[in-house]
Amino acid sequence: MKYYSLNNPSHKVSFKEAAITGIAPDKGLYFPESIPQLDADFIENIENYTGAEIAYKVIAPFIGDEIPEDRLRQIVEETLSFNFPLVEVEEDVYALELFHGPTMAFKDVGARFMSRCLNYFTKDEADKKITILVATSGDTGGAVASGFLGVEGINVVILYPSGKVSDVQEKQLTTLGQNITALEVEGTFDDCQDMVKKAFLDEELKDVSLTSANSINIARWLPQMFYYFFAYKALKKAGKPLVVAVPSGNFGNICAGMMAKKIGLPIAHFIAATNANDTVPRYMDTQEYTPKGTIETLSNAMDVSNPSNFVRILELFGKQFGKLDEELTSYSFTDKETIAALQKVYTEDEYLCDPHGAVGYLGLKKYLADKHGEYTGVFLETAHPVKFADSIIKNLAIEIPIPEQIKSVMNGEKKVIAINSYEGLKGYLLSAQ
Repeated sequence: MKYYSLNNPSHKVSFKEAAITGIAPDKGLYFPESIPQLDADFIENIENYTGAEIAYKVIAPFIGDEIPEDRLRQIVEETLSFNFPLVEVEEDVYALELFHGPTMAFKDVGARFMSRCLNYFTKDEADKKITILVATSGDTGGAVASGFLGVEGINVVILYPSGKVSDVQEKQLTTLGQNITALEVEGTFDDCQDMVKKAFLDEELKDVSLTSANSINIARWLPQMFYYFFAYKALKKAGKPLVVAVPSGNFGNICAGMMAKKIGLPIAHFIAATNANDTVPRYMDTQEYTPKGTIETLSNAMDVSNPSNFVRILELFGKQFGKLDEELTSYSFTDKETIAALQKVYTEDEYLCDPHGAVGYLGLKKYLADKHGEYTGVFLETAHPVKFADSIIKNLAIEIPIPEQIKSVMNGEKKVIAINSYEGLKGYLLSAQ
């Protein structure tokens, strides 16, 4: 499988090069040259396969022979070392819990898969150091830090917006040490993301061997297809069309789901549920892509005004809005609506969402109300509620037991480097060579 730059389709590379470099020299995101198709028999009999078997069949065509089968199966097994429970919240409404991994966020899947791929690709290059440069709006940083902690030959530099991630999220990316460095940025997530993009363009950093572990990297993005297959397997016997609502910030997760459909997974429709950062909902209404300034919200991991992965979604549909509109609906919700959903689901359904899951729930319910069809609906619970304990306690007046994964970092010492400009980032990268 080759991957081409969305800025220049004639520029094509292997999976290995796309995973190691993260982004094309022209700063385009990589996209698979062709979209493989799964056997209909596999989908028809999916209940007979284990999660690891499903994941291997899904990802193998995107990698080809660049990783041997036995090693790729091992990578998949190690990636999926935790469960993905599907919880019935209401009749025909399910929460897919993606937070049972080491950092209690859905990004554990992509981060673990990518770290193991890079470890394989660099195992014979002991003198080559890779610097992973990543911006986080909350959960990416912790997942990447955990996934790459102690991986030989790889240094991780994480940029996060000061005061705009939860206490738990901050602890997860600032207390690990070893090969993990956290840079606390005076600004928003979009400022962090802009700095990362600028670093990749900077000729003076060409010897630093930068790559990204955001969902712009195919090795982080594509494995997110796995859990859509797990949800379908679990609900296949229900016999109703499946619709999935995804709380969306940088749009990598929902883009992976839509790729899953393109390769053969029978999902009827996707709902991209956003907070007040509503660039995509407005685009779906007007066909004009006009990002505005980032708005701080209760669902902070989705505080993204210019989602990088939306260009991949457009590519999936040949940039034809009519085809995209048939498969994607997008809504935005306010913090007030999010709080009301948290309270409603907890008191009436006895299920505790996190703020992002609550936004996904709202999107699913709105779509089901609008369509009046016979569907089974799934919304993604992307992070454990304890990661947003302050807002949960404030709005629900309940205490949340602290899981072991969180206890292990809460007493750690915060170690960061504060920066307020791109020059601060560049200076650090040059000094750390």
